[in-house]
Amino acid sequence: MKKLDTLVEDIYDKLSVLDKGEALDLSEEVLEDFGNSMKEALRHWATPRPRDTETLRMSNIGKPTRQLWYDMKADNTDRQPMEPHLFIRFLYGHLLEEVVLLLVKLAGHDVTDEQKQVKVSNVYGHMDCKIDGEVVDIKTASSFAFRKFQNDTLKDDDPFGYLAQLSGYEEAEKTKAGGFLVLNKESGELTMHRPSFFDKPNAKNKIREVKKALKLDKPPALCYTPIPEGKSGNMKLPKGCTYCRHKNICHSDANDGKGLRVFKYSKGLTYLTKVEKKPNVLEITRL
Repeated sequence: MKKLDTLVEDIYDKLSVLDKGEALDLSEEVLEDFGNSMKEALRHWATPRPRDTETLRMSNIGKPTRQLWYDMKADNTDRQPMEPHLFIRFLYGHLLEEVVLLLVKLAGHDVTDEQKQVKVSNVYGHMDCKIDGEVVDIKTASSFAFRKFQNDTLKDDDPFGYLAQLSGYEEAEKTKAGGFLVLNKESGELTMHRPSFFDKPNAKNKIREVKKALKLDKPPALCYTPIPEGKSGNMKLPKGCTYCRHKNICHSDANDGKGLRVFKYSKGLTYLTKVEKKPNVLEITRL
């Protein structure tokens, strides 16, 4: 029986035959199963579901607590709407995850419990699968995010709560040696990250803490504090805040109560909470 330790190596070895001019063995059963998986992934993406805002789930228990509080309690009008291109990104993320699972199966590893519903402390979730008997969460990532898995630095910067999510699945399944199989969307590289037991929060304790915080009438403390923008004297939102849909209401007191000021640099938008020296770039006044 194959083991997770050699998963990526086994996938690469399986694909190496293509460089030798040999064909991969794709049976009709494999092709049909893959086609059905892609259909389900497409249906899942295209079907509106209750927002994370309406229920606590395994996929969001590890989010920064203040962000989760706003998810659950903020009025819809307070949220920054999602840009349409994000839905396209979600789509190819779903489809690429099915491609990764196909490669796992072609490499001869055992895949079970795909999209199995699990429960811990009355919080539900659907885990991606088990591979070789261990819970594995399939992720697709940018090169920047990929390095966090590859270099074992996810524990230092986990704004989406992946470690808590994995911990929840493992608590439900009574396993403890799983991890993340991650595809770099830019390079096609794969990595298998199996975090240490000490880097994974206790799922039951985490859920208890989150439920307590969600009962508060006012939002918890800031997830991240503003950081200096170079030597200008300006202060900006850190990366963990820039993608949050609640940043405007969360930082409504920025710039002496006038709210965030947004400037468009070549590398993207920068959100300033304090402007001592106005940047010499375009200021975006409406988003």
